[in-house]
Amino acid sequence: MDKCELSLSTLAHDLKLEIIYMPESKKNLMIRNTDINRPALQIAGYFNHFDETRIQIFGMVEHDYLMEMNIETRRSNIDKFFSFNFPCLIITRNFDLPEECIELAKKHEIPLLRTDKHTSAFTSRIIYYMNARLGPQITRHGVLVEVYGEGILLLGESGVGKSETAIELVKRGHQLVADDAVIIKKTTSTNLVGTAPELIRHFIELRGIGIINVRRIFGVGAVLENADIDMVVNIENWDTSKTYDRLGLDTQYTDILGVKLPSLTIPVKPGRNLAVILEVAAMNNRQQRMGYNAAEELNKKIMDDMENQLKKQ
Repeated sequence: MDKCELSLSTLAHDLKLEIIYMPESKKNLMIRNTDINRPALQIAGYFNHFDETRIQIFGMVEHDYLMEMNIETRRSNIDKFFSFNFPCLIITRNFDLPEECIELAKKHEIPLLRTDKHTSAFTSRIIYYMNARLGPQITRHGVLVEVYGEGILLLGESGVGKSETAIELVKRGHQLVADDAVIIKKTTSTNLVGTAPELIRHFIELRGIGIINVRRIFGVGAVLENADIDMVVNIENWDTSKTYDRLGLDTQYTDILGVKLPSLTIPVKPGRNLAVILEVAAMNNRQQRMGYNAAEELNKKIMDDMENQLKKQ
């Protein structure tokens, strides 16, 4: 699993944060913790279980509470708060900090950043951003395409036809995300996002032709920078000794980074149009997420018919 980190200066740039104070030593500070904290308890003097690796956010509650303190108590509590050397303090709603707070931030070299966003809106934004940038990730050999809005991760041995299938899908109006190597990042407890390594983004290898640039040949609408991964399709050469699922009553899953994704195993042999099969698989997967399962409906009809036949006997 790849380790992810994010520099403080990059975070400030991406979230368009105003820099009130940034010590030179902290510009390239690397952040690894995706959690944030609103330190109302800490500025009141309670520091049990305080995680100093988290970014701290001051909202209206923290600001108003500080302003109600007498200056001696405020200085004492903030001095202890800043002594924990957390990554930075972000002030929302464009609030101004008391001068002694800025003075103490400089004493302890704590970066001070500010946004005009409301606290709840900014908190949601930074949590999403941090999870997207710092969530656990792995790189898998495969192809990622988006078909009818469904992100399909194609896995299989080299030469089984994953790239050729992807090109056929692109010609049919669908989009390529990554070929050969797929960077998979966990953005929430139930969501995975895939992208291509920067070096090979939009390129695909076709045996007998070589490397092509999908974006240049098929246009910008044929590629995506990233896509949610909704299902996994394992492509393999048809093995006559194996029995393949013909009904789809039992959903199979593939575990990636702790997220279970519905998966299919599709055997290939001459005459099978994989692109069409994947289009159907994408639409069927969406229907199942919406609560409809064709295999279950057919099974129910068969069982009901058998029951009716028995009653007539």
